[in-house]
Amino acid sequence: MLGSLVDFSLASTLLAFGSNRTAACRGVSGAADSIVVVLNNPAARKAVSGLIEPPARLLLRMHAVTLVGTAGAVAVALVCLPQGWFVVAVVLLTLLTLSDLLDGTMARMAGTSGPWGNFLDATLDRLSDGAIFGGLALYGAFHGQPWITAAATLALVTGQVTSYSKARAEAVGATANVGIAERAERLLIIAFAALLTGFGVPYVLPAALWLLGALGLVTIAQRIRTVRAQLRPTGGTESHE
Repeated sequence: MLGSLVDFSLASTLLAFGSNRTAACRGVSGAADSIVVVLNNPAARKAVSGLIEPPARLLLRMHAVTLVGTAGAVAVALVCLPQGWFVVAVVLLTLLTLSDLLDGTMARMAGTSGPWGNFLDATLDRLSDGAIFGGLALYGAFHGQPWITAAATLALVTGQVTSYSKARAEAVGATANVGIAERAERLLIIAFAALLTGFGVPYVLPAALWLLGALGLVTIAQRIRTVRAQLRPTGGTESHE
């Protein structure tokens, strides 16, 4: 008799536990279904999009990633490079450059790229380049290496004139897409040299800076000759203003 009561009590307990577990599972399933319904609800999606899309469009129009990336690049160049923290500087500048490329790709995909975006990108690139070579010039000044300061200054000036000559050529109706030391090549060379210098390889940085200065002079001469050939009068006497 006692055994029967124990068996009946155990069976009742198991049935009650099963019922509670089934109810709990149904409750969880119902909550999940409710979440799915909310997520699939067009009104809910529209409300979320209404909150997210306006700031996203604003950031794209403002080129916020490019602006922040340029500010970060200038800060890194003027803080890390003069101190000789070359490895840290190269890593951070590479990451910031990648963010700038991402911003440009996002703008093209969103259809927001155009003359204004191109102008802004080119202008901010000049700031970044100037900060990088200016930081290296400060490094030479701070560490008693005037030849590095002189080479970095030459590389800075020739790099800026290289970009200016191309823009000015386009302004007068010509093209100047020639040269052996455009921006990408200059940045790759100086990044590689700074990285090696950070790992203790001597003489690489001044050699790279003097090389960039010389290549910049050659590129400027190439662009002057190219534009001169395009704008040379086909006949008659050339007028001078």
